[in-house]
Amino acid sequence: MAIKIDKKITAYKLVTDEDKKAAEQAAQHTTATTNVVQLGEPLSRPDMLVGNTYKIKTPVTEHALYITINDVIMHEGTPHEHRRPFEIFINSKNMEHFQWIVALTRVMSAVFRKGGDVTFLVEELKSVFEPSGGYFKKGGKFVPSLVAEIGEVVEKHLQEIGMLKKPRLDEHQQKLVEDKKAEYLEKHAKSGDESNDEGFPKGAQLCKKCNTKASILMDGCMTCLNCGDSKCG
Repeated sequence: MAIKIDKKITAYKLVTDEDKKAAEQAAQHTTATTNVVQLGEPLSRPDMLVGNTYKIKTPVTEHALYITINDVIMHEGTPHEHRRPFEIFINSKNMEHFQWIVALTRVMSAVFRKGGDVTFLVEELKSVFEPSGGYFKKGGKFVPSLVAEIGEVVEKHLQEIGMLKKPRLDEHQQKLVEDKKAEYLEKHAKSGDESNDEGFPKGAQLCKKCNTKASILMDGCMTCLNCGDSKCG
């Protein structure tokens, strides 16, 4: 098609094949950055799911909370068969926290169904702190918030189905901790000192590593009788 030029030509430039390729690449890049990229197709819900229900009783709620996490079985019947979380529900007689708990479980369930690595939810939930300062649950373990305890339940479930590894001491570390605990309790049992239900001294301090009241002064160092953490190394 002919184009009539009415104005005076002051400059010109020839369009090469390289210029055309560069323009096409720029257009593709613009399209890629403006479109939402899906990590994967959301999982569809089967008619039947398997799962576990966990009961938690906290000092900040009058009634216990029952947390149900249902799993979908991936690649069933193959060597790669495994479970992954699909949805989560939290039920309780206490309606005080109902609104935000429903919102939280719906968002978490949506993340589960998206697929991919969902283990990041554990750290995100466990890092939530209450303005009141948190609380201690049975066993002397400190929990910074109710949301953090929900995160601990999710962590426990992911460990049960194999998505997370359980933190364990090796054989030598476990024997060392048990020997130190037995030595300490035997020494203080003679003087009439009492222990709590978990077998740790009642005067034990909070361990900064495992958040359990099991840290005692032993051999001139603060040593945790639960995880073995010691300031002396």
